[in-house]
Amino acid sequence: MGMDKTFNAAEAEPRLSKAWEESGAFKAGANAKPGAEPFSIMIPPPNVTGSLHMGHAFNNTLQDILIRWHRMRGFDTLWQPGTDHAGIATQMVTERDMAENQEPSRTEMGRDAFEKRVWQQKIKSRGTIIGQLKRLGASCDWSREAFTMSGAPSAPEGEDGNFHDAVIKVFVDMYNKGLIYRGKRLVNWDPHFETAISDLEVENIEVAGHMWHFKYPLAGGATYTYVEKDEDGNITLEEERDYISIATTRPETMLGDGAVAVHPSDERYAPIVGKLCEIPVGPKEHRRLIPIITDEYPDPNFGSGAVKITGAHDFNDYEVAKRGGIPMYRLMDTKGAMRADGAPYAEAAQIAMAVAKGERSLSEAETDTINLVPDDLRGLDRFEARKLVVDQITSEGLAVMTANPEWENADAEGRVGLHPTIPMVEAKPIMQPFGDRSKVVIEPMLTDQWFVDTDKIVGPAIEAVKSGEVTIMPEQDRKVYFNWLENIEPWCISRQLWWGHQIPVWYGPSKEALANYDGRDFDKEFLRPEYFCAPTAEEAVAKAEAYYADAFPNVRISIASDLQDAVVPGAGGDGRFDLAIYRDPDVLDTWFSSGLWPIGTLGWPEDTPELKKYFPTSVLVTGFDIIFFWVARMMMMQYAVVDQKPFNDVYVHALVRDEKGKKMSKSLGNVLDPLELIDEYGADAVRFTLTAMAAMGRDLKLSTQRIAGYRNFGTKLWNAARFAEMNEAVGSSGTIPQPKATVNRWILGETAKIRGVVDSALSQYRFNDAANALYGFVWGKVCDWYVEFSKPLLMDGDAATKAETQETMAWVIDQCLILLHPIMPFVTEELWGTLGKREKMLIHADWPTYGEELIDPAADAEMNWAISLIESVRSARAQVHVPVGLKTPLVVTAMSDAARAAWTNNEVMIQRLARIEGLTEVDTFPKGCITIAAEGASFGLPLADVIDVAEEKARLEKTLGKLAKELGGLRGRLNNPKFVESAPDEVVNEARENLAIKEDEEAKLKAALERLNELG
Repeated sequence: MGMDKTFNAAEAEPRLSKAWEESGAFKAGANAKPGAEPFSIMIPPPNVTGSLHMGHAFNNTLQDILIRWHRMRGFDTLWQPGTDHAGIATQMVTERDMAENQEPSRTEMGRDAFEKRVWQQKIKSRGTIIGQLKRLGASCDWSREAFTMSGAPSAPEGEDGNFHDAVIKVFVDMYNKGLIYRGKRLVNWDPHFETAISDLEVENIEVAGHMWHFKYPLAGGATYTYVEKDEDGNITLEEERDYISIATTRPETMLGDGAVAVHPSDERYAPIVGKLCEIPVGPKEHRRLIPIITDEYPDPNFGSGAVKITGAHDFNDYEVAKRGGIPMYRLMDTKGAMRADGAPYAEAAQIAMAVAKGERSLSEAETDTINLVPDDLRGLDRFEARKLVVDQITSEGLAVMTANPEWENADAEGRVGLHPTIPMVEAKPIMQPFGDRSKVVIEPMLTDQWFVDTDKIVGPAIEAVKSGEVTIMPEQDRKVYFNWLENIEPWCISRQLWWGHQIPVWYGPSKEALANYDGRDFDKEFLRPEYFCAPTAEEAVAKAEAYYADAFPNVRISIASDLQDAVVPGAGGDGRFDLAIYRDPDVLDTWFSSGLWPIGTLGWPEDTPELKKYFPTSVLVTGFDIIFFWVARMMMMQYAVVDQKPFNDVYVHALVRDEKGKKMSKSLGNVLDPLELIDEYGADAVRFTLTAMAAMGRDLKLSTQRIAGYRNFGTKLWNAARFAEMNEAVGSSGTIPQPKATVNRWILGETAKIRGVVDSALSQYRFNDAANALYGFVWGKVCDWYVEFSKPLLMDGDAATKAETQETMAWVIDQCLILLHPIMPFVTEELWGTLGKREKMLIHADWPTYGEELIDPAADAEMNWAISLIESVRSARAQVHVPVGLKTPLVVTAMSDAARAAWTNNEVMIQRLARIEGLTEVDTFPKGCITIAAEGASFGLPLADVIDVAEEKARLEKTLGKLAKELGGLRGRLNNPKFVESAPDEVVNEARENLAIKEDEEAKLKAALERLNELG
């Protein structure tokens, strides 16, 4: 029974996947040669509740290529799979599912019950992303699937592992070494989820905004001469002012201002530096004063040059406040509403006033208790408060005024009811941060969090790349890596969530606080608590007992669920001193646990055989967008924990965009779903497309047309295999043939060349070069030229020639399957099993090592001469529009012996493939003849009587004229600096690409016109 006419990907892919997995083909060490060198890759763990997107498909295709290539070469390979618990994402998905099912809310069910509910969600969702990766053909060792929360106390049966233990151990060890600390710093705060989030979870989006200009009156009615000058030093404005003006996009944060800053070089404000000014909002009798200071941050040329400093709600202001010792007053609660806690505004403002005058100082913790939100604004949403603040300032006449254009443009009658000036409010686009999941505006918030002191651990991560111990490719991403690490900030590792690794720290009041405890406000004793960091509650209790023992010898420690449930200390009925400690409710940032992925998945802290064998890992394949968040942190963490690099190489791939170069987005409707593409075109076509476009450092522009084209490539391979089967050219033993026929000797050499190209490309992570070389070889050299040139030998050759051609073709087709398998695993495995009886599946076939010894220079020269002549004749005919089916004569004026031999040996095929009806030797070319050069010969194609030369010239000249106009327009746009600078990148790039295409088209048309000119 012959082969099917086409490859049925929908039927074959699941069948082959099952066969591979059930046979253990993916397992660590499978197909390894004795004493083999290890090769390992850790999959970047997708979110356990996630779904496969094009970025995943691209990333995992590249990893799979490397793994399959090394596995076939006999390396001891491990591709470690797994998923990330993805704290905020998984908690969000679970709560959404609970709401849809009308289950109790998270707070209603309590933490323990909620954690169990999330585990249920994890188990339900986990199969989705893993199943999708399998559909792509990912050959991970699925028996080793890891999870970043495995072994957690709340984990149900079947979720064993020690990843949780590893994470907790690292935290405790780093804390004990002074590498982790708790402090108050500014973080990205998500008011919807009520947690700190990472920069990666923030989307900066341009929105329509406003810039309000307000006056801050000088204290005590002071005045100064305000002078503005032009570039030449000429005075353009001079007036007496009793205020300093500022501009802000967030008026509600003015309530927390700690200072107004100006640049040290700004002469306009030199007379008032060091003086106090009044915040123009809040009850007049309690209006706060703040100092005017100097700092390098304000830009004298932007706005008024004066900047309000609200250290608790702006990242730039935070740095200024730290440098200047400016108090930072938090204005909002965890939901993004104006604070409603604490003492009345009058009392809080009085304390802040004393601080501003230098009469009082506050600790960080004391500053955080001061609520400077006026009583009438407390509890309001921040955006509601903004409106009221603007109204209050404006009604008091403290808005900076500007000319009213409506008044200026109106006549006397039209000016009735108008004012000549209006408050200065600029409508302008602003970049606003949004939570990528909550979609609410992120609030910079000064909060107590846990941090890694990255300054202490960053050194080895920088030096490893500088020294070449770790290689990052491409070079541009190496620069990004250095830039971030050399300017690194402390890493916030705590999150206010319930799903995740709960921070292993318990709090108790200090001994000093207990000694002064008067029986009231027990929670205040925790303003400066004692920390007990330990892997377990039992160990924390033991630490607490040891700490309190000297002051309270009979202390008895218990664990409270939170501060509110902590027992007020005192003597128990049995004479013991009872004291409760409670655990920090926060969980660790997901990036903290995934930062341990290389060692945690291999069983650390146990000294496992896998850890000894596969660590450090060979290469990390990752996207450029997580160089900071994951790559750099894995580097820091592995060096800090085990003092070793996590991987040898880092290959950073670019972004998959749509065919026009735009980022894929649901809102734009241009998202390509890899699973839908696999359904329509097959996994092999999707994989080959991504690989062929994977130029290092360059974004992919993906289109379904490209994928369809590479599906045709798979069909071409299938048809070549069918041709081989029909001619009994299958079932190769793997032994390299020793043919005599020129075409057979030639194709062996071409196969050897491509093997070298593919190995060289993959060893340098030039995936696209490997794919494109294979495409050219399989489609061009094998399916087109070799199949065509072999036909006379298979059909008309003698028995020996036919047998050697069958043997050679069988071997060459097998080599195509082997070399293509890492990129196109399904169709190649199917053909491998179809074309002969095999000792093992293709996935474990031996990768070839043959090389130049298979190249026959004489055969190579002869066949390439014949192919070049055919291609030249075809090109000349196409350029001048010779009808495709029409055969034309060919003439030649001179031929070398080698050229004559090549013609003679291949005359039948040349005439058939080039549509030539015969060759005539002449002394000179007749009129109306196109010259075709070939090595050792000069051919001519007489076409004067075949085509209408004048008509063809006119057609080409008309086309060139139209093209010239299009080129002029494109060049004009690209030569215009304003267009290049202001147009979106994708528009500029599209124009450049169109120009390149049009210029190539113009060159071809001009070449065709020159051909016609030869005809006279």
